[in-house]
Amino acid sequence: MEDNIFGIVVILIFLLILSAYFSATETAFTGLNRSRLKTMANDGNEKALRALNMAENYDRLLYTTLIGNNIVNILAASLATTLFVSLSPKNGVFYATVVMTIAVLLFGEITPKSFARQIPEEVAISSAPILKLFAIILWPLNFLFSFWLMLMRKIFTLDDNTSTTEDELITIVDEAEADGGIGPMEGELIRSAIEFNDLDVEDILTPRVDIVAVEENDSMEEIEEVFVINSFSRLPVYRNSIDSIIGVIHEKDFLAQKHYNETSIKPIIKNIVYASTTMKISTLLRILQKSKSHLAVVLDEFGGTEGIVTLEDILEELVGEIWDEHDEVIEPIVVKDDNTVIAAGSANLEDMFDMLGVNSSHFDYDAVTVNGWIIEILDNIPKAEEVFIADGLKVTVLHADEKVVQKAEIELLEQEEE
Repeated sequence: MEDNIFGIVVILIFLLILSAYFSATETAFTGLNRSRLKTMANDGNEKALRALNMAENYDRLLYTTLIGNNIVNILAASLATTLFVSLSPKNGVFYATVVMTIAVLLFGEITPKSFARQIPEEVAISSAPILKLFAIILWPLNFLFSFWLMLMRKIFTLDDNTSTTEDELITIVDEAEADGGIGPMEGELIRSAIEFNDLDVEDILTPRVDIVAVEENDSMEEIEEVFVINSFSRLPVYRNSIDSIIGVIHEKDFLAQKHYNETSIKPIIKNIVYASTTMKISTLLRILQKSKSHLAVVLDEFGGTEGIVTLEDILEELVGEIWDEHDEVIEPIVVKDDNTVIAAGSANLEDMFDMLGVNSSHFDYDAVTVNGWIIEILDNIPKAEEVFIADGLKVTVLHADEKVVQKAEIELLEQEEE
């Protein structure tokens, strides 16, 4: 009798170990980082490659762990009931239920799953060989459950869409940054790359009124003065009016032309790229790379010049502002306090809303800049010191002329004050 009890106890312990194994394996393969496994596999880790191959066939893996876990738990419960009934016929079922519930929860579920959640890749790699053996042994049951799931999918038309959206990717980056996996600079770069394709050319262009260009028949002295005053390495060239930009000249080509006492820039005018306002900046970037150009002219719906976009403008959307030793650093938006910013008229409207923590999704403005937003609200060009309230914001025009608002102070009002 004692030998039978000892044998049953040994079997129960073994079944609990198997239960812990299946629980830990399921948690590990569910929560592992596949990118990390791929990196390890690419570095020549054959065990990681085996675990990665199993993770790719997740349904079969899940069936194996669930079937194995349920089989060992049912067997353990049955053996424990038999053991306790033989020891205490009257209360044996009660004792077996209490003991096995505690044992399975503590040793077969909570402990192994908590452990596997901390180091999922390591657990997955170490458990993969044994799991592959169980997958072969339990193949008939796996096939049966695979057929059943396929039948349920046809009956209930289950959605099997597992693609990751941009918002989910950004959330993953935020979590990785919060956990210390990546730094703030890397996180910002990744977020910029994810959102890069959402931007249109009109979001980053230099408007027509700010374009510095030369006429194709201007004298060499006039063009030289434009280069000196503005410190640009390239200048657009127009014919008759700024609406007809025909190309671009490089400063080094111009200096060489002037050195040889040439009187015209026509031989050094390079072809230029044209773009629409609705073109994605990712598309324009590829066009500029293919054409080996650094500047594109943005056309409006009538074929006139809307503005220009440089390669630097596009790259700044990824890496932030790029300044050289000749640039005058001008911040378009300056934070005055927690609820107030001072924005240039040319500042991006969405950036201004973001810095104030304003959700602009329910706003319906055609304007892209702060200047355009103010004019759109007032339906006129305001004068300096003019104050108005709109959308919970108090706007004070600081500088303006007869054409544009150059600078404004925007304050986020409290609900009661509004």
